[in-house]
Amino acid sequence: GAISKSYVRPFVADTNIYAQEEKKKIAAKALTLIQNNMTLLFEGGTTMLELANQLPKNINLTIFTVSPQVAITLSDYENINVYTIGGKLNKNTNIHLGASVINDISNIKYDICFMGVNAVSIEKGVTEMDWETVQVNKAMIKAATQTVLLTISEKLNISKRYKVVDLSDISYLITELDPEDRRLSQYKKQISVI
Repeated sequence: GAISKSYVRPFVADTNIYAQEEKKKIAAKALTLIQNNMTLLFEGGTTMLELANQLPKNINLTIFTVSPQVAITLSDYENINVYTIGGKLNKNTNIHLGASVINDISNIKYDICFMGVNAVSIEKGVTEMDWETVQVNKAMIKAATQTVLLTISEKLNISKRYKVVDLSDISYLITELDPEDRRLSQYKKQISVI
């Protein structure tokens, strides 16, 4: 069946980014969680690229990512050490997948994992449509002290086929909405909302 453009949008340079203004707001909120000298883990997607673009130029960080585009974006920062975690490239999402990715992720303890999300609901938690992506996401969550979901609000209150994790295993949910928005009231009972 038909699905929203926000779910399957391969990265292509120099094109319009779906819901870009909302993603800029999300990235700005996510920045409030980042402190100097942290070790971070970034998933992929256009929201993660927005976060990478908004990082302060003088911040000292170590960032690991499964996204070639995020790594390239971060290469412009002198004080950020960037490591890519490579494997089989998923051509729809432009992130690396597979057992080698999962193994590499599990060898490091990250302060914060920043993840995009395809679907999140109170009942089903975080869900995905691709089984291999689910496995990488689970490894990312397990390896981080805190996990932050970055999503535009249209991905709330829906679910996909494969479960990643319950909301109780996530530290923060960040959307473009004001945290007091009524659409977030149920989520605030299970998770910190920014």
